[in-house]
Amino acid sequence: MKVVESFESVGNCKIYTRSVGQGPDVVALHGGPGAHHDYLLPYFDQLADGRTMRFYDQRGGGRSKVPREHRVTWTDHVDDLVALLDIWKLKSATLLGYSWGGLLALLFATAHSDRVERMALVSPAPITKELRSRFETRLGERMKSPEILEERRKLRESRLKERDPEAYRHRSFELAVAGYFFRLSAASDLTPFRITGRVQDSVWASLGDYDLTLQLSKLQIPSLIIHGRHDAIPLESSEKTAALLQAELEIFEESGHVPYVEETERFRAVLNDFLPSVSRTDIERDSLP
Repeated sequence: MKVVESFESVGNCKIYTRSVGQGPDVVALHGGPGAHHDYLLPYFDQLADGRTMRFYDQRGGGRSKVPREHRVTWTDHVDDLVALLDIWKLKSATLLGYSWGGLLALLFATAHSDRVERMALVSPAPITKELRSRFETRLGERMKSPEILEERRKLRESRLKERDPEAYRHRSFELAVAGYFFRLSAASDLTPFRITGRVQDSVWASLGDYDLTLQLSKLQIPSLIIHGRHDAIPLESSEKTAALLQAELEIFEESGHVPYVEETERFRAVLNDFLPSVSRTDIERDSLP
């Protein structure tokens, strides 16, 4: 499939964008904040059959760099998405948000509901500060599990850092994200990424003691929520979100926070049923001179 990359001027930032596929537009919002879209690949690219998947690195992450002194807020991210929809000439859009990107989709919808056709939220970040605090506690406990601690010990004693620095870095990454998975071994299938810590901290700080309950109850947007049974994010958060949005909730029984890695086929099937698309025949017909 053809991939189109560009940098778009949005305020004082050059936002890196990438699109793949052909058909109705779906805007993917990666997690973080302060991360970049690459770690959604190649899995999210597999959704580009019959639709155009639009990705971008959010302000302050990946290739969308900002000066160190710039304090990125959640409203910056909402404003950036408005600007990108305008640049892409999308009056309204289908949003596919993962983790923090799911919360960003909800924040955007509460401010610009007329610009959202539908939402698919995958492992969405908690909709209240209290639920987020519970998530952080649970994740911290998982990272101290005997299995992960034993693997860290083995890595320290392996001398892999001296023998193969690249393999050591990759294994270190796997163990750094292991607490997000139902099966530790699945972490090796996640594309490595980095978080810009100062951006992550400033965005969460800008949300303060947030609670989206009232705002979400006023939305009437067709929505789907995917949540892994073994996610460190409390299932209660997605259940509450689904009830407020009157959304379909799909629980993935063999997944933690990353169902697109742990249950790839079901992930693709569920989203293909929900996201707008056209058939390959229609695409080929439209491409005829």
